[in-house]
Amino acid sequence: MEEQNLGAETERVENRLIESSATSESGTVRTNDIETYYVRRGDGPPIVFIHGMAMSASEWEPQMEALGDEYTVVAYDVRGHGHTGGSDRDSYTMELYAADLDALLAALDVENPVLCGLSMGGCIAQMYAATYPEKVAGLVVSDTFTAAPLPFTGRLIFANLRFFGLLDRFVRYTTLNRFQTWVGNRLSPGVAGDGTTTQRLMEAAPTISHREFVKIANSMARFPRSDLDASRITVPTLVMHGEDSPAVLRDMHGRLAEELTNADVEFTVIPDAGHASNIDNPDFFSTAVREFLARIASKRSQ
Repeated sequence: MEEQNLGAETERVENRLIESSATSESGTVRTNDIETYYVRRGDGPPIVFIHGMAMSASEWEPQMEALGDEYTVVAYDVRGHGHTGGSDRDSYTMELYAADLDALLAALDVENPVLCGLSMGGCIAQMYAATYPEKVAGLVVSDTFTAAPLPFTGRLIFANLRFFGLLDRFVRYTTLNRFQTWVGNRLSPGVAGDGTTTQRLMEAAPTISHREFVKIANSMARFPRSDLDASRITVPTLVMHGEDSPAVLRDMHGRLAEELTNADVEFTVIPDAGHASNIDNPDFFSTAVREFLARIASKRSQ
C-alpha cells in the first residue's frame, strides 16, 4: 500500500511540474473538477494575473518578465481556455471562475496575493475579491467591466457577447476578433491598440472549441446580473484603462470606481493604449503595477 501511495504521489508531482527550476515552474494542479495550467516565477510578495476572454496566460508575459525580479508572479489559464481546457459543466459563471482561482491559490500555497485582471480577468478578480475579501492584499483591474446598472450602450456590449458565441459556430472567434479589430480601428483609431500582437497570442494558444466558447461568452453576458457586491471589496484597488478605449468602457470604469465604496481606489489612464492595455503599452502598465505594489507594501509597514 505504501508503494502504491508513493507511486501515485510521484505521478502527481510529475504531472504538476511540466518544467521547473529554482525560480520558474509551470504545470497543472487540480482545481475543483479540472486541471488548471499555471506558470509561476520569481520570489517575493505574490501577484496573480488573470487573462481576458479567449486569451491565455501568455497574455501576461511582459508583466511576468518585468515584475518577476521582485515578486512571485503567477499566471494561469482560466477554465475553458488554453492548456486548462474545458469541462463537462453545462455553463460557466464568474462565481465558478472565482472558486477555481481559490482552489488554485490553495494548491500553490499562495497567500494574500494582489490580483491583476484585464477585461474578463478583471471581472473574475472583482468577484474573487468580493467573495474572499480576507484572502487578497490588493486589486488591479484594467480595461474591464462593472456589474453596476448600465445605460443602453453598456447593456448592448454584454448582449452582443451572446451573439458572438452563437456566431462562432460559423465564423471562429479568432476570425471574429480579427474582423472586430479591423472595424474598431477604422471607426475609432487606436481603440484596438496593438491588435497584431493580441491576434497572434490568441491564435498561438490552444484552440477553444465552439461549445466552450459559447459557455465563456455567456458567462460574460451574465456578469451584470451576477451577485457581485463591489462594496465587499475592501483592499487597495487600482482601476486602469487605455486612453483610446471606447467611451462606453471608460464610463464603466468610472461606475466601477463609484461602486467600490469600501476600497481605497486609485485611477490611472494608460496612454497609447486601447482595450488590451498591458499589451499595447506594457512598460507603462508594468510600471504602474509596480508602483501600486510598492504603495501597498509601504502602507503595510506603517
